[in-house]
Amino acid sequence: MDKVNQDEVNHPAHYTAGGVECIDAIAAATVGLDGIEAVCTANVIKYLWRWKMKGGLTDLEKAKWYLEKLIKEIIKGKKSER
Repeated sequence: MDKVNQDEVNHPAHYTAGGVECIDAIAAATVGLDGIEAVCTANVIKYLWRWKMKGGLTDLEKAKWYLEKLIKEIIKGKKSER
C-alpha cells in the first residue's frame, strides 16, 4: 500500500508490518496481566514493534524505559510480599 492510500489511523504501516497487527500481539501478550504490568508490557512491545519504521533510536529508548519500569515494579512487588 502506498503512502497516499495508507490508513494512518486504523492500520498504519508501522503497526501492521509482517501481516500481524501490533494491537493483536499486545492483546495476546498481556493476557493475565493487570495495571502497570499490562501497561509496561504493552508499551515495550509497541515500541519494539515500530522502532525501525517510525521512531528509530527514540523508540528503542522508550522500550527500554518501560522495561526498566516493569522490572522495578516486579522487584517492588516481591519486596512487599516478604
